Amino acid sequence: MLRVVVTGSIATGKSTVLARFGERGFPTYSADQAVHELYAGQAAALVETLFPGTVRDGMVDRKALSAAIAAEPHRISELEEVIHPMVREKALEFMDEVEAAGHDLAVIEIPLFFETGVKYSIDKVVTIHCDPQIQRQRVLARPGMSSEKLDFILSRQLSQDEKRARADYAIDTSGTIDDTIARTDAVIDALLEEVRA
Repeated sequence: MLRVVVTGSIATGKSTVLARFGERGFPTYSADQAVHELYAGQAAALVETLFPGTVRDGMVDRKALSAAIAAEPHRISELEEVIHPMVREKALEFMDEVEAAGHDLAVIEIPLFFETGVKYSIDKVVTIHCDPQIQRQRVLARPGMSSEKLDFILSRQLSQDEKRARADYAIDTSGTIDDTIARTDAVIDALLEEVRA
């Protein structure tokens, strides 16, 4: 089975691309989905230990956690040290399950794939990117986002150019949704050629 990761900086269109893989019939898994599941169970107690008062009714309150990290941004690495290994474990379990089910290709979305330095057993990397001005517009349209918060997030991520240089495939999402879907289809078709080779 060809194991593919979709990655890219904030607001570059990763979810749109991942959804297209799903529409084409391939099993997909998102790190964000994994984090939601972990915050609702396995990781809650650890998060509460690190950031007291951020867990309510056994689940991480994401707004409370965001506020805690905003107050002490340097501590985000402590959270990542707890969460990233758990996310990796869930992603690898997903890959093993779909391979056992007989799929030829499966996709996981890991936004910080290059930054975390964690080794996943991945065959191909697809980086999603867009014009930096479009990226800023998309991010700043989100509730609770500010230029300062965006700059902090970007300071912790590799540049889009660096991510593209490390990828096997790159998809530009600067255009319309239809453009992005067409570019994604072209990459899917190329990946299928590799599966058949």
